[in-house]
Amino acid sequence: MAKKRRPLPKATAPQPVDGEVPVVGAREPCPCGSGRRYKACHGRAAAHAVTELVRRPFEGLPGEPDWVALRELVPAATAPLTLKDGLPDGVPSVTLATVLPMAWPALRRDNGEVLIGLQNDMSSGDISRDLADTLRRALATDPGSPVAAGRAAPDGPRLQDLLDLNAPFTPEVHTGFDFWLGGEADQASGDVAASLERANSAAVPTARLTGAEGAYWCETPEKNHLRWVMTHPEEQLLDALARLQTAGGSSLGEDTRLVGSFRAHGLTVPVWDLPGSMTSADCEKPAAAFAERLTDALGTTTPLTADERRARSGLTNRQVTLS
Repeated sequence: MAKKRRPLPKATAPQPVDGEVPVVGAREPCPCGSGRRYKACHGRAAAHAVTELVRRPFEGLPGEPDWVALRELVPAATAPLTLKDGLPDGVPSVTLATVLPMAWPALRRDNGEVLIGLQNDMSSGDISRDLADTLRRALATDPGSPVAAGRAAPDGPRLQDLLDLNAPFTPEVHTGFDFWLGGEADQASGDVAASLERANSAAVPTARLTGAEGAYWCETPEKNHLRWVMTHPEEQLLDALARLQTAGGSSLGEDTRLVGSFRAHGLTVPVWDLPGSMTSADCEKPAAAFAERLTDALGTTTPLTADERRARSGLTNRQVTLS
């Protein structure tokens, strides 16, 4: 006769405790005293917060389209950051950079300046929280030291909490990564020199349009491109692009063509093919004229025609998601 099994103890809810519950090993008893393992108690919420994807991590920051472009499109660029509470003693400036030597998350120069790398792999689904954690650690790092990768607390601050949301965000695109040297007399050597050489050789010539936020021209061997990060709601934007394409108003001039779009960090990025002879300066006036046509198309609320629906289907079929 089989033995009767003792009933399993009922799972108990996490117990309220005074202060923050410390992080322990996943299989260790939860410090809250519930009797459950940490991963099944307070660790569950922490793990969920760490892995949950924030669809628009840069929403609410000035220049959201440029943040997305610097994260996904631009090889070499920097932008000064303004902290909400001002700069700590000994930190003359904080600068966002697309990439840093050796893929460091951040770097504090000998003179106390702080550089934050944007294109690094992040430890959670919220890039804004990860970058804020890196920034806080960089501000406390000794001058002349890189900042190692870390893991942000699930309830830690985000960039939106640390940056001055009234300060402009104005990126400067560079032809290479010589900004790593910071104008210092010391020249790059060793691993940093090798990293600089590799990065410079792989950098695609890129320029930011002055009259269109989030619009970036780039040069490739076969043809040039314009990639334009837009904040309009995706469905509304695709309808407007389809209307313009059907009416012959989606191009940026002769031998240019709207070829599709992709998603990045919750925003839609239309892409145009351009002739190899078309420079970033050549794009300024056509882009401004297109922006006016797009505004009119976005204000149209009539149902799409059959031709417009086909154009929209073509755009969506070629759409990809980067993040």
